[in-house]
Amino acid sequence: MTGTVYWITGLSGAGKSTIAHILARRLRGTGRPVLELDGDVLRKIFSRESEHSADERHALAISYAHLCREVAAQEIDVVCATVSMFHSVRRWNRVNIPVYREIYLRVPMAELERRDSKGIYAGYRRNETSNIVGLDLPAELPDNADLIIENHAGVSADAAADLIWEKLVAPVVSSPDGHGR
Repeated sequence: MTGTVYWITGLSGAGKSTIAHILARRLRGTGRPVLELDGDVLRKIFSRESEHSADERHALAISYAHLCREVAAQEIDVVCATVSMFHSVRRWNRVNIPVYREIYLRVPMAELERRDSKGIYAGYRRNETSNIVGLDLPAELPDNADLIIENHAGVSADAAADLIWEKLVAPVVSSPDGHGR
């Protein structure tokens, strides 16, 4: 048996952390052990807050993937909210994580810039920052996600979490052994 890894990805401001938190809370409500991981927090834990080049981001993303695999191997579900916009990392996840579910939160750049709670996009537009995924760093958008959510135009975080639950969690939780495997 193994835990399920729910890899929630999207550009900065797509709603990853909020939706991950709701999903993790709901999973815990079923009695399942769950670890919630957030890319911003993991950056601090790995002491890589100032590293934002493509190579540095890739190294962090693969570290997150390895961590998720190890936690899931201990029969703990993992909800990981991360930009990690690399095809190679997502391919690695699919090969090396036995129960991997990829959720891509797609949001138009204009909406991301409108939300911009961290000031990332505004800083880029003022030439104060660089290495912003989706602007000066290319985003390798998921081409094989298990679920794509258009997370804008009135879609609430609860509604997005409902969709993840309906499409990816309920089939597993309702299986006879509770693991869908």
